[in-house]
Amino acid sequence: MATHEVNFDGLIAPTHNYAGLSPGNVASASNAGLISSPKQAALQGLLKMKTLMGLGLKQGVLPPQQRPDLNMLRALGFAGDDAKLLQSAHDADPTLLAACWSASSMWAANAATVSPSADTADHRVHMTPANLVSNFHRSWEHESTTPALRMIFADDSRFMIHNALPSQQRFADEGAANHIRFCSKHAEPGVELFVYGVDRDDPASGARTFPSRQTRAACEALARNHLLDPARVVFARQHPDAIDAGVFHNDVISTGNEDVFLFHEQAFATSRSLMTDLAAPLGKSLTLIEAHDSDFSLEDAVTSYLFNSQLVTLPDSSMALIAPFESKNNPRVHAFIEKAVARTDNPLNRVEYLDVKESMRNGGGPACLRLRVVLTDDELRNTHQAVMLTDSLYNKLVSWVEKNYPDHIAPDQLRDPVLARGCVDALDELTRILELPKLYPFQR
Repeated sequence: MATHEVNFDGLIAPTHNYAGLSPGNVASASNAGLISSPKQAALQGLLKMKTLMGLGLKQGVLPPQQRPDLNMLRALGFAGDDAKLLQSAHDADPTLLAACWSASSMWAANAATVSPSADTADHRVHMTPANLVSNFHRSWEHESTTPALRMIFADDSRFMIHNALPSQQRFADEGAANHIRFCSKHAEPGVELFVYGVDRDDPASGARTFPSRQTRAACEALARNHLLDPARVVFARQHPDAIDAGVFHNDVISTGNEDVFLFHEQAFATSRSLMTDLAAPLGKSLTLIEAHDSDFSLEDAVTSYLFNSQLVTLPDSSMALIAPFESKNNPRVHAFIEKAVARTDNPLNRVEYLDVKESMRNGGGPACLRLRVVLTDDELRNTHQAVMLTDSLYNKLVSWVEKNYPDHIAPDQLRDPVLARGCVDALDELTRILELPKLYPFQR
């Protein structure tokens, strides 16, 4: 039975705005307060999905969450009609207002951690939505992610959608952005790498300037819940210097696909022993594409988002790098990519540069926008088909965006009840396109 890595991309919401809510995310902080372009952002994201589909890959769509979330503002003590509610929140604390408008669920790499059926003891695909407790504006996303995943992957005989880990800092979990699966081929049992920033038993090991978002305790709980073979699980700690340089998730400094590992030499606290730990259960050495400080700096890695590219297997078994234009525009990073693609000792032989500027300005590149799910043909057939991208669905979604999305959002517009109502009405229409009735709280 054929097995596919399916990319489920987060559809960028009409509330996409620049509020700088994420400490440690350099791009998010540096662009705070700028005017965003939600329509352009969503169209860029859709074109990225269509490009991967055009390369012969399976592509799905994850719907955005209900934002602005006025119920959250009411839970925080604000009251009145929508206009008064929005104005009161703005007057009290604009960051609370911005949090309730955040379109951050677009970064589907943080939606969940996924283990394919080839790796799990019960031979089901296991998914655990991330609790995202490190940032307020994302900390309640799992309340919507969980039912959405259970609607898309509804067959309990094939899929196990767990509840998020306890919403407590000891179990801080940021999802697949800190998880890489290695294997010879997607259909074969793999070795799952869980990357954490801080260990409760060794608190001094964390970063000094920016928060370490993923904990080892969360990684260990995920591996247990997913019924993984302990001999085929590896835990590794992020290098604290990388976190302090703006590597808030591991997917900003490393990525992998099948038996290829692309990473910066400062990604992990113990890189050399990590390679041995991964190779032993895999039964073979990984193909390493390592960037050194002499190639480019941590700062270059963070600003170019090279490692937040998607490394994907094409139908002919070669690999392609799906990179942001920012990587091409950095001379040192671009030279490194050109050398990597030219090498004959790895299957990477193609690079596609994409314009995802709106996402990049808010702190997420191509890989942030997608959740990787390895599915057999049978599992794919039993996935909700209306979210699987086709030319027809792409055209419908483009038309929906063109009709419903604002061209721009400035910070002051977050007080506008008409804009708020329009964003929610757009989601109502989307559920009919994706055939996901009663997905959102306002529809129940």
